[in-house]
Amino acid sequence: MPASSRDQRDLALRHLDALIRRGRELQQSSGATIAVSGAGDLRGWQQQCAAAVTHLSGGSKAHWLSRAFSDALLVRSIDGAAVAEAPPEEIVGRLVHVLEQARTALVQMDSASGLDLSNPENSDAAPEPLRRFAFVHRRGLHAVLERTFADSRDAFDQGEFALALVLVCGVLETIVTDALQHAASRAPLATDLDDQLARMPFAGRIAAAERAGLISGACRRLPPAALQYRELVDERGGLRSDTVVLARDARAAGQVLRVVMRDLDPGR
Repeated sequence: MPASSRDQRDLALRHLDALIRRGRELQQSSGATIAVSGAGDLRGWQQQCAAAVTHLSGGSKAHWLSRAFSDALLVRSIDGAAVAEAPPEEIVGRLVHVLEQARTALVQMDSASGLDLSNPENSDAAPEPLRRFAFVHRRGLHAVLERTFADSRDAFDQGEFALALVLVCGVLETIVTDALQHAASRAPLATDLDDQLARMPFAGRIAAAERAGLISGACRRLPPAALQYRELVDERGGLRSDTVVLARDARAAGQVLRVVMRDLDPGR
């Protein structure tokens, strides 16, 4: 790695260390203290985190670091029926984790090739964020889900809202089905759910997962188009020519997916 690149990396590491250290100091405060007396400090620290993420990701919203930063600001409501900003103390903990991921990626950069974290071509260089679907029991699905999840975001960013919704719902149905199958395999005598899955529509699988306590009620926010997403696809696997999906519907489906991912992976 050239000296200039090494110097830039070292500078970035020092900046990340300072942000992580400040974040941990904020974590030591109670939520009420942060919300009242430390609101200005939190905003300033969060803005510094956002600037660091923008720099390291090269300003690309599709970069894994930008996505991790955005995801860290989302949380489901108590009843699981809405997505809003996380409470201050949770924001701090999640952003510290994102900063730690960025630091790990910088430390592990290939010194021979001089990988640049802000280069979009290297956006998949860090292994940590590519474990979003580690909770899925069928390991062979992990890579497919990661790719589909990324494609759905790309489609949304490009204004292809119908495609984004279909991809998101495909991921959502897959992870819900996996959870149901795993639950059925653990109690084969208590339920014949596994035998029924092949005949269940998307909405039926969601309802079954809710009854089993596997997911919250977040899926109630899914727009009608999401529950019927299979009908948006023609016989050849492409989108029907008359398909129209609004941006708000595609966005809502994506938010619901993130909540369900957290339901199925409480450690996120």
